[in-house]
Amino acid sequence: QVLWSPQVIPNGVRFFRLSPDGEEGYPGDLKVWVTYTLSGRELAINYQAQTSKTTPISLTNHAYFNLAGQGSRDVYNHEISIEADSYLPVDDTKIPTGEVATVQGTGFDLRQPVELGKHLQKFHLDGFDHNFCLHQGQDRRLVARVFHPPTGRTMEVHTTQPGIQFYTGNNLDGSLKGKGAAIYPKHSAFCLETQNWPDAVNKPHFPNVLLHPGEEYNHTTWLVFNTA
Repeated sequence: QVLWSPQVIPNGVRFFRLSPDGEEGYPGDLKVWVTYTLSGRELAINYQAQTSKTTPISLTNHAYFNLAGQGSRDVYNHEISIEADSYLPVDDTKIPTGEVATVQGTGFDLRQPVELGKHLQKFHLDGFDHNFCLHQGQDRRLVARVFHPPTGRTMEVHTTQPGIQFYTGNNLDGSLKGKGAAIYPKHSAFCLETQNWPDAVNKPHFPNVLLHPGEEYNHTTWLVFNTA
């Protein structure tokens, strides 16, 4: 938890942080820039980084969303789809086991939209907190879409990253209070966190997570909002 240096730019803001060599055990002086720009209904988040020593790096955004609006108690009536043919099963500590499992025939098959509450019941799931493996490539691509039928609101996620963590607020317990004294109980929001695959530094068959001196880490995620 650190303060970043802000810079106001056209349509947005850029934050800079120098993470010194050895901070939290990571090698290298790491320079990081995170830029948020808003254009119409599209919020772009760009991550750039440079290092003085080879280091693992995977940057993401942990924003929570509920398309029904502030203070809504759950996201069960949201429809979710994720463009992923496989996902990463995890152990008891939520770390991937190393298996890259097909979504076919499982509760993790979100290639077609599902209503979240009914889907969790159907497959007896406590919620999602898993990395979905996206089609590889450096170009922008649509990877997830959320639709809230009562309001007609939609949120699309586009990214250049190889993975996306879908989290359904399983650990929210009502102890956090937000605007207007609203409380956030379990399943009251979702996160769609674009990233590299978790624990890739220990899994050689996962996408490369190492940044070398002289290289630049550069990824962008776009959140696109609309109403029907």
